[in-house]
Amino acid sequence: MSTQSTVLGDDPRWRWLTFAPALAFMVVLSVLPVLNLAVMSFFKIGWKDAKSIWEPVGLANYRALGGDVLFGASLRNTVIFALASVALQMVIGFALALWCSKVARGRTAYRMIFILPLLIPGIVIGAIWKLMLNSDFGLVNQVLELVGIWPVDWLGDGDVALFSVVMVDIWHWTPFCFLLLLAGIESLPQDIYESARVDGATGWQELAWITLPLMLPAILVTFAFRLIVAFKVFDEVYLLTGGGPGTATEVLSFTIYQRFFTEDRAGYGAAMSIAAIFLVCLLLVAALSARRRTGAPS
Repeated sequence: MSTQSTVLGDDPRWRWLTFAPALAFMVVLSVLPVLNLAVMSFFKIGWKDAKSIWEPVGLANYRALGGDVLFGASLRNTVIFALASVALQMVIGFALALWCSKVARGRTAYRMIFILPLLIPGIVIGAIWKLMLNSDFGLVNQVLELVGIWPVDWLGDGDVALFSVVMVDIWHWTPFCFLLLLAGIESLPQDIYESARVDGATGWQELAWITLPLMLPAILVTFAFRLIVAFKVFDEVYLLTGGGPGTATEVLSFTIYQRFFTEDRAGYGAAMSIAAIFLVCLLLVAALSARRRTGAPS
């Protein structure tokens, strides 16, 4: 039996045969919808007598993206949101992972507490934080008043609304970074640390010269994949601010949603979706390139 299994495993045709169902499933669920979006992006789609009417417009939908104020604002807000939230999530998640890896007692309890936000559904998170950030009776403003700070309109002030959404996203997704980085820290070889302690290295020296260099592949990949997810943020913006006030929290996913379902501009929404997919693909290529440069396993 083992000889037969070895022979089958070495046969390229057998490997392709076993891989074919998964490949076909992936094509049906991911590639075909993207191709459909790409085709839609070259048409102006309307409705008449419960039937769709496709009018070819060439590259007009793509050219219109350059003059779309909402698209420009959403792109800018998305970049700011993604970079700010993910950078802080990485710093906080790494600090928590480093601390938790050194805790001797209660380690399991701490881990459970840290990952709780990740387990809460997005709609519940939106409801909780919308109440907490309410300008009239929210818990956050009540705490600020206790220390003598004037209440802030967290979700209604255009200067702080995006910051508020970033803060909620940090609370929600830091556990994701924490889990991945904790797994990386706990997989590091301990004999290097023992040798460093014998040579008289301090804790800061271990962090700077051992932990960070060894963790760099995991840090880069975690940052890149978390950045890709952050570029697709929708639920937090939809539930907390609805893209407002004005365009202060308008992000790509929310703008695409509006084009498709509020304005019924399916062709233009498809072009905007293809542009967003292109940006996410660039991030994925950057993640893979970073992994190769740092020697992370594929």
